[in-house]
Amino acid sequence: MIVRGVPAPQEYTPPLYWEDRAQRFAGERDGLAAVCAYGMPEFYNRAIDWEQRLALEPWLRVEQGARVLDVGCGVGRWSRYLAARGAQVLGVDLSPTMIEQARRRALEQGVAEHCRFAVADLAHLDLGEKFDIVLGVTVLQHILDPVLFRAALLAMVAHLAPGGRMILLEAAPTATVSRCNSTVFTARSRGTYLQMIESCGLEVRALTGVDPAPFRKQLVPYLRKLPRGAGLSLLFLATALSVPIHAVFGRRAVKDSWHAVFVLEQKHRGSKQWP
Repeated sequence: MIVRGVPAPQEYTPPLYWEDRAQRFAGERDGLAAVCAYGMPEFYNRAIDWEQRLALEPWLRVEQGARVLDVGCGVGRWSRYLAARGAQVLGVDLSPTMIEQARRRALEQGVAEHCRFAVADLAHLDLGEKFDIVLGVTVLQHILDPVLFRAALLAMVAHLAPGGRMILLEAAPTATVSRCNSTVFTARSRGTYLQMIESCGLEVRALTGVDPAPFRKQLVPYLRKLPRGAGLSLLFLATALSVPIHAVFGRRAVKDSWHAVFVLEQKHRGSKQWP
């Protein structure tokens, strides 16, 4: 069991980084160590997966046949979740191994006829299709270059059908926090996201929280300095203390949440009505 996760590389080349990450962990169990916290213990990543599902569930109630684009789909956990509820999903990811695992898992789950998967770079995405829902879960936080960050968001907008909805779950604290940043991740402030969202022709329909408990985010940056046993014990304690807080207050404690769910629509949206 890995306690400290896998260290970030000195140089970040996204296709190489995500393919290496996928080859290490995408085939293990549910592949969470590849798509949540890289190489962290199973209990930690299962907690992250659960709290993300809790935060996203109200916005992922789809109509039969709804067209969904899942960007940065990883092993396809959200693609399969939506396909099982009747959506027709296209999942895209930088890593061929992630896509291979997503296809395999969709077949095993019995939803392959409702899923398509393709290797693609979000910042340069041009699929020639429109979608009722465009979903991105912890994707933009790994696009460090401001120009590519904007290009990725605009690419998502370009694939949104009239009256469609975009759903983002990203690390977006209310204030800039740099202690968790690395060569592969940046926690942009919530204000930065809101400014970029507006500049890309979107408006916020809803903004909800995910993980307001402070224990994990305060501990994780210092894990590498702790002995393995102490680090594992403290990480388990921080996770255990966080779970009930996120269950009760996660979506409502928006201001204190480290991650946020942005539910977005185009400013001049079509006639489709959402709940």
